[in-house]
Amino acid sequence: MQSVSVADRLMQYVQIDTQSNPHSNEAPSTEKQKNLSRVLAAELKQMGIKDVITDEFGYVYATIPSNSAKNLPVICFCSHVDTAPDCSGTDVKPILHKNYQGQPIVLPDDSSIVLDPEKMPYLKQHIGKDIITASGTTLLGADDKAGVAIIMSLAEILCSDGSIPHGEIKILFTPDEEVGRGTNHLNMQLLGADFAYTLDGGELGTFEDETFSANGFAIHIEGVIAHPGYAKGKMVNAIKLAAEIIAALPTDRLAPEVTDKKLGFVHPVHMEGSAEKATIEFIIRDFDTYQLQHHQEEIVRIANQIAKKYAGVNLNFTDEEQYRNMKEVIDRYPFITAFAEEAYSRAALPFVKEPIRGGTDGSRLSFMGLPCPNIFTGMQAIHSKKEWVGVYDMEKAVEVLVHLVKVWEEKGENLHK
Repeated sequence: MQSVSVADRLMQYVQIDTQSNPHSNEAPSTEKQKNLSRVLAAELKQMGIKDVITDEFGYVYATIPSNSAKNLPVICFCSHVDTAPDCSGTDVKPILHKNYQGQPIVLPDDSSIVLDPEKMPYLKQHIGKDIITASGTTLLGADDKAGVAIIMSLAEILCSDGSIPHGEIKILFTPDEEVGRGTNHLNMQLLGADFAYTLDGGELGTFEDETFSANGFAIHIEGVIAHPGYAKGKMVNAIKLAAEIIAALPTDRLAPEVTDKKLGFVHPVHMEGSAEKATIEFIIRDFDTYQLQHHQEEIVRIANQIAKKYAGVNLNFTDEEQYRNMKEVIDRYPFITAFAEEAYSRAALPFVKEPIRGGTDGSRLSFMGLPCPNIFTGMQAIHSKKEWVGVYDMEKAVEVLVHLVKVWEEKGENLHK
């Protein structure tokens, strides 16, 4: 099988529409995600990997056998095939900009979409290097097909070069990560891994072992309905009450517009209803899991204060655990991070630990018994038409993974959970 560059892989994969759908009840949420899953499974088999499985949910499982005599843990590398519903992923036209020279990049299919290095300073670090964008009408899909391409390149290297010592390696591609369901139908027994790394990060050299903890929260409002022609002194409009609650939320704190670093937030994401009944849906995020309850209590207090002004109004509150800070699990196995730091060092890269102001499949996997931090891919401006990725960053990520499997082989003997 002829070797394929990581850039060529990405440019092939992004042309396959795999956008997920948060409003679908199917699994996967869109059938088209399986189109990429089938392509990946076929390529893995062409590499000579015999143990490749795809299932009805769109997952791809593959096993690269150990070539070491040591008693080593099984390591998994994971990325997701779906792209975000925020921006179209249909008919993506990837463009390779060779030898980028630092100028603003005007995308050809929509001249209003401009990648300006003054607003995107990370572009300046790619002067003289190749970058990949879409054409201006879609996202690129480097989130997370850059991760997919990196893992596929690792697989090809390990299959073609038997001199690289490694334990058993598992490859996992998941659907529906972007809609929060990436692990819902994952068969952990079939996967059979001890530790894992997702390839779903950003800038070169970054390593993420900490995420938000996350809850969903909703206020269900029952107003007082009456004929609008005879409603004086009787009607309490649930839509107006919902708007009043939202307007009373803090604007100088606890909002994504004014928080960064380790600060959490409360974020209304959806409102629907009628004059009689309305619902406000929130996402609640904090790095400290215990703070989630305090944030919810503040919403309840605000809502009840407003509702008590109106006779006959009834409020109900529901919450749902979404994911938890994976650091709570990963810190129990410090060698996972230490081995990654060694691999970065061997690739002559800095090791920049950053928290993720969001979640990844690694959040869920960690609490499902598979500790799973996150490694960079280079992706930038994700979920938008300005999305781009540096080819050098992807190539260095491949290099890091090659070093990482070697480090695990050298130092991981008997390090099972």
